[in-house]
Amino acid sequence: MDWKRVPSLAALRAFEAAARTGSLSAAAGALNVTHAAISQHVRALEREVGAELLHRGPRGVEATETGATLAAALSDGFGRIAAGVEAARRARGVGPLRVAVTPTFAENWLMPRIGRFWAAHPEVEVALLPSTALADLAAGKADVAIRSGRGWPGSECLLSARYAVVAAPALAAADPDPARTCWYIEPYSDEIRRFAEAAGLIDGDSCVHEQPSNALTLAAVRAGHGLSAQTLPNVEAELAAGTLVAIRILEETGAGYHLVPAPAPPHPGLKPFAAWLRREAKGVESAGAGA
Repeated sequence: MDWKRVPSLAALRAFEAAARTGSLSAAAGALNVTHAAISQHVRALEREVGAELLHRGPRGVEATETGATLAAALSDGFGRIAAGVEAARRARGVGPLRVAVTPTFAENWLMPRIGRFWAAHPEVEVALLPSTALADLAAGKADVAIRSGRGWPGSECLLSARYAVVAAPALAAADPDPARTCWYIEPYSDEIRRFAEAAGLIDGDSCVHEQPSNALTLAAVRAGHGLSAQTLPNVEAELAAGTLVAIRILEETGAGYHLVPAPAPPHPGLKPFAAWLRREAKGVESAGAGA
């Protein structure tokens, strides 16, 4: 590689941040520099490559076709650099196995079981990273993620994700009409809404309240305020305890909970943790609780 032909790292970082955020101001904030510095770096890079990379407008910036190609390559490259640095740091000493997981799945499925893993593998420290946002595995933000969806490159399906329409016992006893009963969902639960609409449970006249978290969604349902569609692994304990009642089980959705490893060299604790997860998931599927 002829490094003399490669633009400065500062210019490349400035452009990538601007293209990713769609804003010179946001890029400046992300890199802790001034708006003027970002603008100067981008213009210098455009002069060096001989092409316009960003369209400037009153509402921000947008990558040109050439700029979008360069931005994608830079994002991938910076992600690989971050992962490599993280791997080098780990070589000095193994830290905890960082597991990115949604708060609801962590609270209702993982935590009631993880004591068995700790008992069998006291040498493996596990750090749960609960968040509804997808962890940036390529950037080394976590060692593995447990995600709900239809799969990702390199992922492994642990559990199928059938949905249960749940209600408080008193509301369930009244045999409510789902289309005429209030629903509680999270703002990003588009898949749940689609399945409920396809099953005829929600229509254009339905009352739907969006809650900022699944914890608040379930709190509203427990209080008898309405219904919610939840994956069976998320509510298995409450269904068993009788605090919630499943008034309907939706058909197989094709979605599930997937184990998604980071692309970096695997953490030494990942192999036993993944094997334990498979055993736990197999037990649930065999019992019919998550099938």
